[in-house]
Amino acid sequence: MAEQNFIDYVKIHCKSGHGGAGSSHFYRDTFTSTGGPDGGDGGRGAHIIARGNKQMWTLLHLKYRKHVLGADGARGHKQRSTGKNGSDVILDVPIGTLIKDFETQDILGEIMEDGQEIILKRGGRGGLGNSHFKSSTNQTPLKAQPGEEGSEGWIIMELKVLADVGLVGFPNAGKSTLLSVISSAKPEIADYAFTTLVPHLGVVKYKGFNSFIIADIPGIIEGAHEGKGLGHRFLRHIERNATLLFMIPADSVDHKKEYKILLNELKAYNPDLLDKQHIIAISKSDMLDEELKSHIKKSMRELKIIFISSVTGEGINNLKDILWNTLNT
Repeated sequence: MAEQNFIDYVKIHCKSGHGGAGSSHFYRDTFTSTGGPDGGDGGRGAHIIARGNKQMWTLLHLKYRKHVLGADGARGHKQRSTGKNGSDVILDVPIGTLIKDFETQDILGEIMEDGQEIILKRGGRGGLGNSHFKSSTNQTPLKAQPGEEGSEGWIIMELKVLADVGLVGFPNAGKSTLLSVISSAKPEIADYAFTTLVPHLGVVKYKGFNSFIIADIPGIIEGAHEGKGLGHRFLRHIERNATLLFMIPADSVDHKKEYKILLNELKAYNPDLLDKQHIIAISKSDMLDEELKSHIKKSMRELKIIFISSVTGEGINNLKDILWNTLNT
């Protein structure tokens, strides 16, 4: 994903169409000069609809589309003919898009499947024509309803990346390097913090024709749950990952403490994240000798860890086995 093209948050103003007015009309033809009411109903105003599109991976196309306006329904016609509905406005969005009302913060829905639709703003109903108001005491009603007004308001769309495995760790923990080694993804890699500013996805080929998707989530910092750094933007992508791979670099000052900080950030943001299966990998293990590895094992003795190196390939195949078995148990 090119960073300048990856947009995972947009705020747009949506206004649905008004319903068309009902018709107040009486039947007339060559042989009938005083026919009964035959006014048709007005058409429905256009809905504003979000629709899942599996071919899309960003909300970039909506970034500069701040106002979405639906067409009004047409007036009813004679001979009880209903007016034309306003054409619905379809906004295609990536799978994994969460939709909220900006004013109330209520969740309107989540797009989880290709073709799934969520109505953001309903178009107004068309008014009834005078043919509906005929009665035994009023054979020639003049009454016809106006169309119902549409609705409008600001909508928030947040994209949460869908992946089988999410890489979790501080900046410069080696997540991007691992992704480039075990998949065909080519994220930007450099020896400084926050190289990754957007999530990157890679497909990991496993034995036979099996595969799974892994996501390089931008690095977390302490206080991310409070919005420090780009905390909320980073953390929300983790919510959609089935399994989490915690990556702690070999050159960390305190491996166990770093792991606990990561856990606390996830817990503070969303306690449900701790219910996900997770694995701990000590990255950059080519920097360690057996004595240092033994020391790290002792310091984290109650935790199951795996040593990996994206440079030498140490532990990479074992890691694939563990991830696959975790995802399929």
